[in-house]
Amino acid sequence: MRILPDQTILEALQCPICKSKMELSPNGASLFCFGGRKHCYDFSSGGYVNLMPPGHTDGGDAKQAVRARRDFLNLDLYRPAAEALCDAVCRFVEPKGSRLIDAGCGEGYYTVKLAENGYSVAGVDLSRAAADLAARKAAREGLPYAFFSVSSVFALPFLDQSADVVVNVFAPCAEGEFSRVLRSGGILAVMYAGPTHLMGLKQALYAQTKENDGRADLPTGMKQLEETRICFDITVSGQENLQNLFAMTPYYWKTSPADGEKLKQLDTLNTPIDMIVAIYQKQ
Repeated sequence: MRILPDQTILEALQCPICKSKMELSPNGASLFCFGGRKHCYDFSSGGYVNLMPPGHTDGGDAKQAVRARRDFLNLDLYRPAAEALCDAVCRFVEPKGSRLIDAGCGEGYYTVKLAENGYSVAGVDLSRAAADLAARKAAREGLPYAFFSVSSVFALPFLDQSADVVVNVFAPCAEGEFSRVLRSGGILAVMYAGPTHLMGLKQALYAQTKENDGRADLPTGMKQLEETRICFDITVSGQENLQNLFAMTPYYWKTSPADGEKLKQLDTLNTPIDMIVAIYQKQ
C-alpha cells in the first residue's frame, strides 16, 4: 500500500518548475502546485514522485547497481553504521516534529532507519530505480512519515529554510543547495568512506592497494560540530553477496576483467568497514 506524504513534508514541497508551494490532490494520486499553470506530478505505482524538470532523462545509479545495493544492505551488515548515523543526528535534532531530507537516498536503507527513529523524512535520488525501491521499502514497513522523489541533490524540491536536517550518505555534497533548504541552525550530516573502508575487498581484487583519499567536497561555509569514525569488520559469505557488494562500489566500473575474476574464486571475504559521520550546522 502506498504511503501518502504527511503534512510536515507537504508543507515543505516546492514545484521544480515554478518554485511554488505544492499540495496533494484530493484523490491522493498526484501533487500539484499553486503556480499560474498548476503543474501536476503523479505518484508512480511504487509510491514515488518524479520531480525532475521536463526533458530530463533517467540518471543516477543503474538499476543493476541499485538492486545489488538493496540486496546487500538487506543483509544488515551495515547496521552499526546506520545506528551511528541515527545516533549522531538524534543528538542534535529531536525527531518529533522535525523534517529531514536524505539527499541521495539510494534504495532507502538509511532513510528508513531515520524514519524509524521518528523523523518525517523525504528521500531524493536521481535514479528512478532507487526511488522506486525506497518507496516500496517504506510502504512494506508501514512507515507513516516517509516520502520519496526523483530529484537532484543540486536542485532539491523543497522551499527555502524548510528542513531541520539534511543527511548526505555517500552522495555528492551540494553545500549551497543544502544551505538553502536548511533553517538557520539546521544540521547537515555527511557520511563518507574512511581511510580503510572496504580494504579487504580491494586487497582481494588488486595486487597493490592504498588507503582511501579524503573527501574534497565537504562543507566550508558551515560550522563543524562533530566528527565520528565508525570502524568494524564484516564477513561476507557466498558469491551472490560478494558480487552484490562489488557491484555497489565504484570499483565495479574501474576493475579489469582479470582482477574481477579474482573475486569469483572466493566464497568468503572479511573486510573492514570504515565510515566517517561529520555533523555541520548552518550558521
